[in-house]
Amino acid sequence: MLLTSCILLLCTGLLDVSAAPQQVPFQAPAVAKPRKLHGRFLHITDMHPDPWYHQKTSEATACHRKKGKKKKNKAGYYGLPYSDCDSPFRLTNFTLDFIEKKWASEIDFVIWTGDNARHDNDRKLPRTPNEIYDLNRAVATKMASVFTSRGIPVVPSLGNNDVWPHNIMIPGPNSITNEFASIWKTFIPFPYLQIFQRGAYYAVEVVPDSLAIISLNTMYFYDSNKAVGGCQFKDRDDAGNLQFDWFEVQLKGFRARGMQVWITGHVPPSPGNYFPECYVRYVELALRFQDTIVGHLYGHMNADHFFFLEADDLELRDPPAAMGKEALFDTLIADFRAMPKAKNINLDNYAVVNVAPAVVPNPYLPGFRVFSYNATEGATSLGRKHGHPRGGGKNKEKQCKLDEYRETWKCKLNESWHSDPDAPSRSNQLWTPLGYAQYYIPHLEEGNKSHPPSFKLEYVTYGKGALEGKDDVYPVPLKNLPSRIKKRQTPYKLEDLTVGSWVALARKMGNSTKLGSFFKTYMYMT
Repeated sequence: MLLTSCILLLCTGLLDVSAAPQQVPFQAPAVAKPRKLHGRFLHITDMHPDPWYHQKTSEATACHRKKGKKKKNKAGYYGLPYSDCDSPFRLTNFTLDFIEKKWASEIDFVIWTGDNARHDNDRKLPRTPNEIYDLNRAVATKMASVFTSRGIPVVPSLGNNDVWPHNIMIPGPNSITNEFASIWKTFIPFPYLQIFQRGAYYAVEVVPDSLAIISLNTMYFYDSNKAVGGCQFKDRDDAGNLQFDWFEVQLKGFRARGMQVWITGHVPPSPGNYFPECYVRYVELALRFQDTIVGHLYGHMNADHFFFLEADDLELRDPPAAMGKEALFDTLIADFRAMPKAKNINLDNYAVVNVAPAVVPNPYLPGFRVFSYNATEGATSLGRKHGHPRGGGKNKEKQCKLDEYRETWKCKLNESWHSDPDAPSRSNQLWTPLGYAQYYIPHLEEGNKSHPPSFKLEYVTYGKGALEGKDDVYPVPLKNLPSRIKKRQTPYKLEDLTVGSWVALARKMGNSTKLGSFFKTYMYMT
């Protein structure tokens, strides 16, 4: 029932655009000729379709029953924005149909970072494993019809609401890894199937021998999952440690082959999300392989933002005092403001994490983003909370002899780092991320049966001049741009998405009320 309610007819057609180099996706259905790269990809996350959603019901019942008394808490035809309700299938289908029409012929691959089942927010209608799997199967079938059928690789990740109970996943192999191996059989390369069944992580070469995506199972790092050990150094068989061991081997292998890699998953790597020891291992690998990793893309937070992984996170420090809850925006701006002066920043010590907005209008508005990257051969360069304590780290050599620190990852990770100012993560060349365009539905509540809502361009990271294109190459196709670009849609004016560009933007935000206000507006979609 859920499957048939989610799938719509596939629009056919394949646009052959001249670009370089060629792309033959692994395990994709046969197409007439190898696809050319467009230099763009889609990041979509947190759809949360809800088969029990009913129009005009009350937000207090998760939009499942009882008539809403006021317009602001009454379920709309396409969803209820700024609410605790999940997505009607009408919204998820509308979103994917819009992307199919406007973007499927313009992108090279899809990063899809999880949560394709409803939240467990209705005690009178609890979720079941079968419902969760049915919802994921329905969305996966739709994704395959829109993208995989065109030869476009799709790389999904497991979300914390894709398991039952939510947030809890025991070490694999288990029923969850086995079920998703079946649900995602179209997307998982056969050589990774066995490792996927062990832990629900894998890699895909979206441009063979050149560009790969590593999809991590963040459930084994997420500190809300009490079924795992939290990557303790002594527990080498912990599910998180086993995944990191595999992750390190993948990075070494891709680096040895001269490839570049995107890292993706559901829950972003931050001190407030990951077990402390898992966070240390992630930061160390992110910085050690900065010359191989072009970026980190995540979902889960349902709020558009970016933040940094820093070398200071690997220093030994006393545990922080208990902190009150702070708004994410305030925490990030304070973090940006505390960054060193430009002349004192060593870019080897930073990695950037981008978190995309959700499709579900809970708690903001539906959104997705399309990245552009340099696909031109021979291109040349042109309790805990989030936050980074800086300076004043303890003497590692001395402290690591103490029992308190001896058996921790910070005292055991001593590999040489691979950073390079000329790597794609640091300078504009082949595979360097150049920017993204973000789309949203600003007036979701106005959509009805006869007048559907509209996706609009919310903002781009590019300057206005870049949207005019050069040599017939546009970071955003003209058909997907409004007739007039407003100033509020181009405040960042980034030339690219290298580490240095993000660090410079963060420093400006920390010292500019105006730029910070744009960041806040986009984060909360106000």
